[in-house]
Formats: sequence, C-alpha cells, structure tokens
Amino acid sequence: MEVPGHRTSDIGPRQFEGWLFDVYPVSGGMVVWVIDHDGHAHRLLSEYHPAMYMAGPAAVIRHGERALRQARLDAQLSRAVQRELMSGEEVPVVRVALRSPLAYPAAARTLAKVPGLTLYNCDIGLGRLFFYDTGLFPLAWCALEQDGGMIRALQAIKDPEEFEYELPPFVTMQLRPDTGGTAPTHGRRGRLEVSVQGECVVLDGDRPEDLITSLNHLLARYDPDIVLTEWGDAFLLPQLRALAAQAGQPLRLNRDRGLGIRTRRDRSYTTYGQVVFQAGAQMLHGRWHLDFRNSFIYGESELAGLLDIARLSRIPVQELGRTSTGTAISSMQLNQAVRDGIAIPWQKSEPEAFKTASQLLLTDKGGLTYQPIVGLFEQVGELDFSSMYPMIMASFNISPETVGCSCCPDSRVPEIGYTVCRRRRGLVPKVLEHLLDRRAYYKRRRQETEGEVHAIYEQRQTALKWCLVTSFGYLGYRNARFGRIEAHESVTAYSREMLLRAKEVAEDQGYRMLHALVDSMWLHKPGAGRVEYEALARDVTAATDLPIYVEGVYRWIGFLPSRTHRGVGVPNRYMGLFEDGTSKVRGIEVRRSDVPMLVERMQTDLLRRMFQCRTLAEVQRALPELLGMVEDALVRLRSGEVTAAELAVTNRLSQDPADYVANSAQAITARTLAWHGAHLHPGEAVQFIITDRNAKLPEDRVRPYALLGTDWSYDAETYADFLLRAAETVLELFGYPRDRLRAEVWDPVRRGASSRASS
Repeated sequence: MEVPGHRTSDIGPRQFEGWLFDVYPVSGGMVVWVIDHDGHAHRLLSEYHPAMYMAGPAAVIRHGERALRQARLDAQLSRAVQRELMSGEEVPVVRVALRSPLAYPAAARTLAKVPGLTLYNCDIGLGRLFFYDTGLFPLAWCALEQDGGMIRALQAIKDPEEFEYELPPFVTMQLRPDTGGTAPTHGRRGRLEVSVQGECVVLDGDRPEDLITSLNHLLARYDPDIVLTEWGDAFLLPQLRALAAQAGQPLRLNRDRGLGIRTRRDRSYTTYGQVVFQAGAQMLHGRWHLDFRNSFIYGESELAGLLDIARLSRIPVQELGRTSTGTAISSMQLNQAVRDGIAIPWQKSEPEAFKTASQLLLTDKGGLTYQPIVGLFEQVGELDFSSMYPMIMASFNISPETVGCSCCPDSRVPEIGYTVCRRRRGLVPKVLEHLLDRRAYYKRRRQETEGEVHAIYEQRQTALKWCLVTSFGYLGYRNARFGRIEAHESVTAYSREMLLRAKEVAEDQGYRMLHALVDSMWLHKPGAGRVEYEALARDVTAATDLPIYVEGVYRWIGFLPSRTHRGVGVPNRYMGLFEDGTSKVRGIEVRRSDVPMLVERMQTDLLRRMFQCRTLAEVQRALPELLGMVEDALVRLRSGEVTAAELAVTNRLSQDPADYVANSAQAITARTLAWHGAHLHPGEAVQFIITDRNAKLPEDRVRPYALLGTDWSYDAETYADFLLRAAETVLELFGYPRDRLRAEVWDPVRRGASSRASS
C-alpha cells in the first residue's frame, strides 16, 4: 500500500492556486490554510484588521474613543457611512479597525459599556467576518501570491454560487470508541478504532503512552485533512487529551503545532417546545474535526451537504458542523447585508408593533390544515407546493424591511392587509432566490444521475432543504438579527390564501379533497391518473403564481385515526404506496426515535409486505401473513430470543436528573447513571431496558442500557404492548384494532399456542 507521506508545508511557491481550507485569527492577522491541487496543505498568514462601527452623539463617540485608549486597544478610527436596514437611509458612523484580530472581542466588550453608544458589526465571528469583508469563502478555489509565508494577494477565482465545483482530495481519518453503540459518557468504554486510507487499527488504552504514541504515528504518517469522530466532542478528544497529559506526551491532532485545541462548552436549550442538548466543541487548527454525533447538518446531509452550506454561508466548516441551519441562513443574510453596505445591529431593535385583540386573532395564525378523512383510498394524488414558505418570501418580496412600507399602499397581504414594498428588493428574498434555484438544480441532477454522484446531489439538496425550512422560522424568531413578526405573519397569510385558491381550482374540476396540510393536498377523483393530476398542477400554479408539483399518485393510501379519539383524523399521520413502487409514511412508530429496535423492525417488515400489494384487496388477502409476522415477533419476545439492543428504549431528558419529581423511566435511568458517575444534561438522550414496569422499587423498573451487565431480564408484557400498538397502527384500518390483535395473537402466544396452528 502506498503511504502518502507528509503533506504539510509552512509556505508554498510564490504564486500558486488552491482551495481555501481553514482560517482562524492570531495576533498578526488571519492564518489561512490552502490545499493545492496535489493535496499539499500550506500555512500562510494574511494581514487583517477587522472593523466594527459605532454611532451616537459627538460626546458619546469621544467617550468611546477614550474607552478604547484606556483599555490599550490599538484601533484606527475613521468616518464612514452605512445604511440602516428598515429605513434604507444612510447613517453616519465611525469605523473602528483593530490592529490585531484578537483584540476585536475585547473592543466590542469595551464599547458596549459606553452609555448611549450604538454598535454595529461588533459580534460576528472573526472567521465569518473575514469572509464577509474579503469576498472569500470556505473551499474557494483561489489564486494567491505569498512572500515568506505572508500573503501579498489572495483572490477567489470561482464564485460560491456556482452549482458545480471541485473539492480537494481530502484524506480522512475516522476515530470511534468501540462502545457497542451506547454513549461512552454513560459509563461503557471501549478501545479506540482508527480508520484511514483503507487501514483499520484498534488502539488499546491500557497504557496511555502507547496509545498516544500510536495515534501520533498515524497522524504523522497520513497527515489527514479531516478527523471524523463518533462522540469526539463529548468524550473522545477530551479523553485523549487527558491521556496525553497523563503520559506526558503531546497529542499531535493539530497541524498548527503552535496552537492548542479550541473548545466550547456544552449547552442545553429549548426549541419548538423540545429541550435539546448540544455537546461542547473540540476544534482543531489546520485540520477539521467533525463529530457526526454532534452535528445536525452532517447527520442530515453528510459531508457534501455540509460543505455546500459552508460555501454559501461563509461559516468555517468546523464551526458550521456544530451549529444549526438557522445560523447558516442568518449568516447568509449577514453576508448579503455587508455586501449591500447595511449596518448589522448588535442587538435586535425592531419590536413587534402593538396589536389589538381583534388584530391578533386575525394575524396570529399558522398555515392552513384540513383534517384528513380517516380511511383507505385508491388513486389519490398528492400535490405539493415547492418550498412554499421560502417561495412566498422570494416571489412576494417578504422581508423585515419591505413589510409595512408607506410607499406602496396598493400592494397588500391577503386577509391581514399589511403593505409590501414593490420598489426595494428585500434582503431575505435576495438570499432565498439563489437557494431555491440551487436546490431545484440539485434535485434535477439527482434524478439524472446514479451512484456516488447521485448521493452527492441528494446530500446537497437535503442540506438546502433544511436551510429553506429554517428561513421561515427565523423570519419570526424574536432574537433573529433581521427577524420581524409582521413578515412572519405575512408569509402564513399568503400560504393560507394560496392553499384556498388551490382547493377551489381542484374542486371546480371535480376533485374531492381528502386532506390538506399547509403546502400539500391529497385529492381524489374517479378515473384520474398522473396525466390529470399534472394538468391540475399547472392550473393551480397559474392561479397562485407559486409552483406546485405532483408528488405522486398513490396506488393506495391510509389516513390513520387518532389514538385518543377514534375515527378522528390526525394531520401528517398516514401511509401509502405510490404508482412507481415507492412508499411514504408519516407520524408512525418507524418515524420515531424512541421506539425499540424490535418494534421498529416488526413494523418495517409489515409495511414492506403491505407495500408489495398493488391494491387494497391484495393487502386484505395478505392479512394472514401479516398477522403471522406479528406473531413471530411476539414468539421471539416470549421465548427470550431477543437481544438487549433490540429492547433498548431511547428517551431525552427534559430537565436535570436531580430536578425530576416523578419516577418516570428516563428519570430513574438518569439517576442511576448519575450514581455511577455520568454527568447528564437536559436534552441528552438516555437508553434503558424496561425490566419490571410494576415493580415497587423504582430502580427495579428499568435498567440503563450502558450498565446492563449479564444478569438482566425484561418485562415481556410491556414490550408486547409496544408490538401490538405498532401493529395496530398499520392494521387497524384493515379490521385489526389492538384488542382484536391481543385476543387473536398475543393471548395464544402467551399460552404457548400458535394462533396460526389453532386456526
């Protein structure tokens, strides 16, 4: 096997081209890492003086100048002009350019204490600000000139908005602890597995000095660009650093040997009513460390999606890997603001306008939902508006500064009557129109390609989908830099109007609406097929000025009832088979993250068999086989053939373990793990086995999966309930509610008799 050899250089040729790989501040400027076409990494230094702006009366400005001098912050001050977003008017400001990038945060803190001083552009990450100011971006293909490691000229040759682009020949090293899938922070530790360039090595941690020496040898041998880990932020890198300190040896994770590892504390926060935990960060210099267990974007769209969003958002890759798509869309807006000369306020200063109670009733609404008709149907067409909310923002110029303008009184939002400016293109639509075009291109190329290329387009369009979804939420987010609730309300008002128009067009042509959910409709008309639904989509597009597409025509679909109110439909809870053989399920157990593997697999098997049936009549004929699959799962459960991994239940903590009052399963699990030394946080996931749901002692009811050991048992009745509940979900509409399943399947199994044999 060919060994790559050392691939890092402190300087390169005087003039060369390459990919901009990483940037970070030091006292003398910004370190810029560039990877050339041969895969060699070069460390260079770029002079950079980050600037912020301050505004206010002359006396207050002088107070700010004195504060900078007293803090011994070397800054160059000059008069400048910026535009205010909401009014569009020019604002006189003082530009404060710091001699050293490392002084930028201290200058912001110092000026923030000056009473009456208004600050702009003062709290942006230095990596992002460098990209905003220079027009560069992560993985830009650049032409540069350097002299002794100092960059004399650096320019991006390619545009970040190009749909097609090359990436460097990355070398990736993967690190993972062998813990059997459980979180190592909960007590189960294993050996370190290292994979790189087809070589897989298992390192034993019994002697710290041996493990660190071996890992350093592999790092030097392959000089990876990316260190991809599992549990790297929360456990692996902190553990490796502790072992290196114990062994008295340096850990060579950084390419830049003179710097340490950048860290960030973990945090718990609430979003959309759910408590979320994000582990701290362990970020390298000159290499990327990506922890796929601690990255939403990587988890949803893998590396290709992450890199596409990094290029567009101008967020350094390691930072983006640990943040949200909301932060990404916000960064795109900030970059657009800098390009347009708009001053970025330090704190949001646009409050929600006063509304009367009647105005709130009129405006404070979400998207339109029609309750589905419970039942089974054939030849149903699903029509979906393409990225409806972002498309509304782009098509109707919805942005914080365009809603409520006084210059366009005739341009009104449906139902709520807000005016929308027609003269000035909004900042938000400017950002979104490219994202919409870009995603449409990737979706088209995905359909035209196969294999690895197909996967790359799928990852990129998935990442863009999440950015577009988030763009609407950030429009009304109270802390969003350019958020405004009136703009948020305008989008939902347009969406309700367009769905009503679509409904009217469909019903005028004889279609029956079975269900509608914000941006989607499920329609039925006897004899209608793909051609008829495509024609309807064209008519709806003409009536709404928004593109709507036929998601598919279902051979059959079932809209499932509520568990608590039988016969009542639940939005976004259905299962169906398209004409092309693909399937779609929403709102059931296989879509949940807290369902044991045993239950998920059984329901998956049931659905797979059901989706082999082209008609509802075929599903009815397959019912004996489907019931047999339920019985097989119950027999395995009763006979003890199931594994602990199949029974593990995953729940998230809603609060600190010590704050739980009731003895819920996750509370008992969290307390037990804490007694064994685990440090748990609100929003963190815990896994447990239900041992005896009705035990008198709480600790006997569940046992943490990470502490299971060999002497464990499980509550078969409880897991049987889980299985029957999941079977009922997909079989109830075919005549098998849970009580019938229990009587005909579980009770015979429990007695040791086969229901199939007795029948």
